[in-house]
Amino acid sequence: MAALQYWLWLTRLTGLRNQTRLALLRRFGTPENIYYAREEEILLTEGVDRQQSRILSQHALDDADKVLGDCDRLGIQIVTMQDAAYPGRLRDIYDPPCLLYVKGRLPVIDAEAVVAVVGTRSCTPYGVACAQRLSYGLATGGAIVASGLARGVDSAASMGALMAGGVTLGVVANGLDVIYPRENRAMYDDICAAGALISEYPPGTKPLPGNFPRRNRVLSGISVAALVVEAPERSGALITAAAALEQGRDVFAVPGPIDAYASRGCNALIRDGAGLVTDARDILDGYAARFPEKLSAGRKLPVVLEQPSVQGADGQTEEASGEGAETASAGNDAPGAPPVTREISAAGLTDDQIQLLRLLDAETPVYADDLIDASGLPARRVLSALTVLEIDGLITQHSGKRYTRLVKLAEEADKTESVQTP
Repeated sequence: MAALQYWLWLTRLTGLRNQTRLALLRRFGTPENIYYAREEEILLTEGVDRQQSRILSQHALDDADKVLGDCDRLGIQIVTMQDAAYPGRLRDIYDPPCLLYVKGRLPVIDAEAVVAVVGTRSCTPYGVACAQRLSYGLATGGAIVASGLARGVDSAASMGALMAGGVTLGVVANGLDVIYPRENRAMYDDICAAGALISEYPPGTKPLPGNFPRRNRVLSGISVAALVVEAPERSGALITAAAALEQGRDVFAVPGPIDAYASRGCNALIRDGAGLVTDARDILDGYAARFPEKLSAGRKLPVVLEQPSVQGADGQTEEASGEGAETASAGNDAPGAPPVTREISAAGLTDDQIQLLRLLDAETPVYADDLIDASGLPARRVLSALTVLEIDGLITQHSGKRYTRLVKLAEEADKTESVQTP
């Protein structure tokens, strides 16, 4: 506890540059040695001038004691850069924080494939869907998803990883007792249960604008790669990508339409050499050899047993697959026939997902509230299962939280007539 007192004293000195702190630690070894060092010794440290030296002459420990008390009360752990739990890959960046505040269970980050998933706050539905789906795939494949927990893409990424039941990290630009944005309170709790919240700022720190660029270097610093899902030309997500490149990390991006404002930054990153990502395996496969005990090919999705035939305009029959099977023109179906759907096995689906697929119709949208009533399941489990089914492309959502299914289970095939084409 006494040693932490000096670490907090060093990091809480207003006006002291972080590079000065790091230089002093290299010279003196510990904050306690710096605390008791004479001014003439301090001035011999590279980069330390008299103004910085005067700051270091302030030896009050009241603020340090207050932070220690706050952390103890809030269940926040302090990890210094000399602790074994401090990530080595973060320690090796140019400007690492001297200590981290951690709430939850911090994994051995250096042994994990941590991927920072970032993007714009003003994201589109496309960005939200991509962030959730890709983060879900990364988490089920064994990677750890890290995000900045901002509105938009960051929150969607964390939600996708949480739904997959994976370890998730949130790196924030405020104290861990300050919820930002406020609507993420439940997500903060879920991340603490499934992984950890990380900050270099003590309890009570507001999310000031200047904190976010510094937060970004920590987010990329603990990661092996950064994935930019959706970002315009000027975006904080691009700052994270730039920090990742400076730190020698890989950068990936999700492509968007060429005329989409929200995707201009991503498209520019891909043009300049970033890896193009349309599936979590685009990232997982690249790190499988480095983390053979951690990464897999990803969650096994429901197996397509057969593909229905769709009659083309030239009268010949073609095999429909993917979106083509789900969006076949109504003009090609017999009058009154249900939409063409894929037939899938129940393998890879949870009991909740199977039950909801049985309750859903291929034509008539069903309200989420009606599904909750009909299934008898808790609302949270129903909404979670619906989100995963939508991410996996097995159902589609309509206005008013209504859903139709895009597939039918193999067991249903025996009970229904096959779709006839004229």
